[in-house]
Amino acid sequence: MSLNLKDIPRLKSITKEDFIKNYFRPQKPVVVEQFIENWPAYTKWNLDYIKRIAGDKVVPLYDDRPVDYKDGFNEAHATMKMSEYIDLLKSEPTKYRIFLWNILKEVPELQNDFYFPDIGLKLMKKLPMLFFGGTESHTFMHYDIDLANIFHFHFQGEKEIILFDQKQNDYLYKIPHSLITREDIDFSNPDFEKWPALKNVVGYKTTLTHGEMLYMPEGYWHYMKYKTPGFSMSLRAIARHPKNLGKAIYNVFIMRNFDNLMRRLNGQKWIDWKNNQAILRTQAHIKNL
Repeated sequence: MSLNLKDIPRLKSITKEDFIKNYFRPQKPVVVEQFIENWPAYTKWNLDYIKRIAGDKVVPLYDDRPVDYKDGFNEAHATMKMSEYIDLLKSEPTKYRIFLWNILKEVPELQNDFYFPDIGLKLMKKLPMLFFGGTESHTFMHYDIDLANIFHFHFQGEKEIILFDQKQNDYLYKIPHSLITREDIDFSNPDFEKWPALKNVVGYKTTLTHGEMLYMPEGYWHYMKYKTPGFSMSLRAIARHPKNLGKAIYNVFIMRNFDNLMRRLNGQKWIDWKNNQAILRTQAHIKNL
């Protein structure tokens, strides 16, 4: 048995009008295969180029270890020079990933390699972020704290992606006061005996290759697994739907601070309580089906 996932629709190209009408307004994901062929990045961006232009930068690295109460919000697990990290990616599988690396801040000249597309949404021009990973490295299933509209551009290699909308929350073993599901769920090969509620979820899947763009609507859960070493860039636009915008404000100013306070007060007991609640609350939803 496998997750109930349908392929994300794919288009060669898309107009602003079609995007707004068919994907943004109904909040549906889409892959556009030939969206950035006029960008210099389309021909220039690969691991060797990044190593050459940013090799001396020290970058934060993250792996798939479970959340620990001593960890700060998005606190890195290690650091390494970009040149050394890319050598590692190319030489052997590694769980180390880079995420939320602001290229405008660290390597301003890279902004000359891409353009902010006129897609009908106002993009946050100070927040283009890069994400890197090695073979078989993956993110936990999560959604972004600001519930933004995300345009995710992939470079070099292949990357598997699974998406769920917020309507699936009751069956994903969501951790309360958090943005993630249970970290011990392997969404690429889930154990339905251990996590039976996953039989009820309905989602999307795709595999991105070089130059393809994925639109992820507001608040979509996403799990990403690198099939080969590669990297991606995300551009984002703030949540436009009032409910999502309100939830984003709550996450940033209340939920995150409350969770940090409880970690300081209760330590690992808080983390363990949340993990247990994810199971209990999900089981309660199954009983109500």
